Amino acid sequence: MTVVSADRYPFDPTALSGDRPLPLYFQLADHLRQLIIQGALADRDVLPGEREMAERFGVSRVTVRKALQVLAEEGLLDQRQGSGNFVNRGTRVEQPLSALTGFTEDMRSRGMRPASSWLHRGISVATPEEALALGLRPGEMISRLRRLRTTDGTPMAIELATVPCRFLPDPEVVRESLYEVLRGGGYPPFRALQRLCAVQLSPDQAALLHVPPGAAALHIERRTFLEDGTPLELVRSQYRGDAYDFVVELNLSGATRPSSENRS
Repeated sequence: MTVVSADRYPFDPTALSGDRPLPLYFQLADHLRQLIIQGALADRDVLPGEREMAERFGVSRVTVRKALQVLAEEGLLDQRQGSGNFVNRGTRVEQPLSALTGFTEDMRSRGMRPASSWLHRGISVATPEEALALGLRPGEMISRLRRLRTTDGTPMAIELATVPCRFLPDPEVVRESLYEVLRGGGYPPFRALQRLCAVQLSPDQAALLHVPPGAAALHIERRTFLEDGTPLELVRSQYRGDAYDFVVELNLSGATRPSSENRS
């Protein structure tokens, strides 16, 4: 743990301006957020006190307090009464959106230790939403698996996976990787569609992920298909916003590689 003074912390007072439409506390929170994400502070470093920061930025202590509270709610700061504000960079993972891999396989490929705490495993009738997403008839049964996913002991995501019983008749056989079980049964995942949106965690969700209630998270809904287009799986997950980054590579539409004849 290191106490970092304002003299050597790269604060930029010009990042705040009364001419901008955003409130000053929001501007300050955004500036500090970028510095934390960029690694200007190591995990568990302590920010200067409210008075010192207020003097450096030329704002009131109330403005500083509100900015720090925003970052605490996002999970980027741990606020301890009488001790100060501790940077919480935690474990961050970058996940490319172009590859279809399960959580267990992805973490293992990075040399990390994936683990799961089962919250529920069972068989039940598909809800209308699940039946529509999985192409099921009303009343069809599904295996439902809800678990807390962790990496190196850090809670990362709450995941609810639903799979038609004809592909997974016994959810108890899943120990770590659901995809390994599906492949072993002759149902290898082939492609998927994913939708992401920002949400705030409920108190119960936040408690499981060890972040403050209302903290920011990524809600991800994924539908996975077999090679013939048959829906195989519906997954709905909440990923910690301070621990997981999703990355996608974009190419200019219509762009093509130059042919060998045109290369200089």
